Amino acid sequence: MSLLEHLEELRGRIIVIAVSIVLGGIAGFFLSEQIIAILRAALPEGQDTLIQISVGESLAVRLRVALYVGVAISMPVILYQVWRFVTPGLTRRERRLIWPMLVGASVLFAIGIGLGYFVIPYALDFLLGLALPGVETQLRLSEYVSFVSTVMLAFGLAFQFPVLLLLLARVGILNYRFLSSRRRWAILAIVLFAIVATPGGDPLSSMVLSFVMYALFEATLQLIRKIRP
Repeated sequence: MSLLEHLEELRGRIIVIAVSIVLGGIAGFFLSEQIIAILRAALPEGQDTLIQISVGESLAVRLRVALYVGVAISMPVILYQVWRFVTPGLTRRERRLIWPMLVGASVLFAIGIGLGYFVIPYALDFLLGLALPGVETQLRLSEYVSFVSTVMLAFGLAFQFPVLLLLLARVGILNYRFLSSRRRWAILAIVLFAIVATPGGDPLSSMVLSFVMYALFEATLQLIRKIRP
């Protein structure tokens, strides 16, 4: 195929992905009320009221949730389209490697999202417990949904860390000796990522995320030791 033919194929696959996200987003818009109710369940006891201070705030939150749901629902389509586009340039061994990586990445991302949701109530308890005496605490709908989604996304992305390391090890870029000799730099990078990724300067979420990422790093290191010492 010529460069122009590759670009035409890429355009077609991007259109398919965009259409699938839009269709998933439509479904997500009608499910947004139930999803927001699930997110509200993470609020601490006695602080379960959210406020709206602008006319279109609820609509904006519904659209944001719809976008997230649309991307999540269309993820199989996205992965398939990416797979079909890159397949001609892969060897048979690389093709056998990609699918387990994609499946593993999807499962780990879902686990990370779930862990992030589990941590949110404790993070909120900690942050709201720092409120000054005499100051009434009111949580804004859009800011709360943004906080919750950011924490969950940060944990989901953190769980992609082992997949990336394994992929680099399988293609020969990294090995056990290289990574094990640079543990201190890995710890520093993990802590910095956790601080930047968690919103609002929440130290509890950062600490949990750092611990989880380091545990994943050590577990992945032992797998790489068997694959490429």
